Amino acid sequence: MDEPTSGLDARAAAIVMRTVRNTVDTGRTVVCTIHQPSIDIFEAFDELFLLKRGGEEIYAGPLGHHSLELIKYFEGIEGVSKIKEGYNPATWMLEVTTVSQEQILGVDFSDIYKNSELYQRNKALIKELSQPAPGSTELHFPSKYSQSSFTQCMACLWKQNLSYWRNPPYNTVRFFFTTIIALLLGTIFWDLGGKVRSSQDLFNAMGSMYSAVLFIGVMNCTSVQPVVAVERTVFYRERAAGMYSAFPYAFGQVNGSPEISLGFPFLLLLAEYSLAAAKFFWYLFFCYFTLLYFTFYGMMAVGMTPNYHIAAIVSSAFYAIWNLFSGFIIPRPKVPIWWRWYCYICPVAWTLYGLVVSQFGDMMTPMEDGTIVKVFVEEYFDFKHSWLGWVATIVVAFAVLFAFLFGLAIMKFNFQKR
Repeated sequence: MDEPTSGLDARAAAIVMRTVRNTVDTGRTVVCTIHQPSIDIFEAFDELFLLKRGGEEIYAGPLGHHSLELIKYFEGIEGVSKIKEGYNPATWMLEVTTVSQEQILGVDFSDIYKNSELYQRNKALIKELSQPAPGSTELHFPSKYSQSSFTQCMACLWKQNLSYWRNPPYNTVRFFFTTIIALLLGTIFWDLGGKVRSSQDLFNAMGSMYSAVLFIGVMNCTSVQPVVAVERTVFYRERAAGMYSAFPYAFGQVNGSPEISLGFPFLLLLAEYSLAAAKFFWYLFFCYFTLLYFTFYGMMAVGMTPNYHIAAIVSSAFYAIWNLFSGFIIPRPKVPIWWRWYCYICPVAWTLYGLVVSQFGDMMTPMEDGTIVKVFVEEYFDFKHSWLGWVATIVVAFAVLFAFLFGLAIMKFNFQKR
């Protein structure tokens, strides 16, 4: 108990300490720090552990009846003034052991204690109690944590769901930002999903899809980072207390987030897809998993950096690189061969691949110049409709990869400074 009488009047303090004393009398051990105790409260203690400034021991032993053991010890030191009759032993003890008194007496109370018979008795008692009883066996616990990994995962998942739902600013910002962006892009690119008369119509339709997932994806990534950073601080404390390990925490974070994020792709689709695109389910698939891997990427960036400020800086650098190598600004076949490899490891490039192929990769409609849409998509972007299944798998794999790296970072890295 840490100063249970602080801020209480004398009567309330006496009631609290009487309750503590009754608890001790049942056979329990209570360790308690106390601030300016009265005589009655001080003498309710059995043992005293007294430290001077700097954390050095100057007394560790019994108080005795009416603090006689304590008084006897300090009065036995040459030069220490005797306690007056009726004087509070706690107040007297603190007065005679101050640094100024040490200087006046020319002594060091910690050295006196270390050379005392009391100190030797304490060391002998510690040694005696440190020896296991004859015939006893070593303590063994089948696991480090009191609960199974499954129970830990379920508890962390439940906790994480509550944590996200009880964060109105986080959810409100995402909700309104998604609504505004979806309506904005849906009205700007009005009815472009069915227009493929020219390559420019195709580029416009691509732009509507690409802008939607990129804007909302970046928003997901940046908004989740401060939330995960705060949660990670709580995780450090709870893991140190032995409540759960790193894996259940990562499981709860990763699986708790999609529960919240699931509504945002649907909102995006309802507002924008009906205005601009054509093939519902593939668009839903790529939209959902793109926003998902952006969210997990933001979590991973926090897991690998000391704080979310650095995570935001690192993430921003990759937003620009991903945008550059996505294949929208510069088609992949036109990227210099020595940089083309990055297009294959850029997650946004595979999102664009999936969106374009799923919507236009099988269209046999001729454009104004006579080129079939499917042929144009294959020749200009190198996007093949036969790869649609592989592209979908790769997009899902990026979400799994970022989630795995987040969990690994949480397990291996500890940026706690205290």
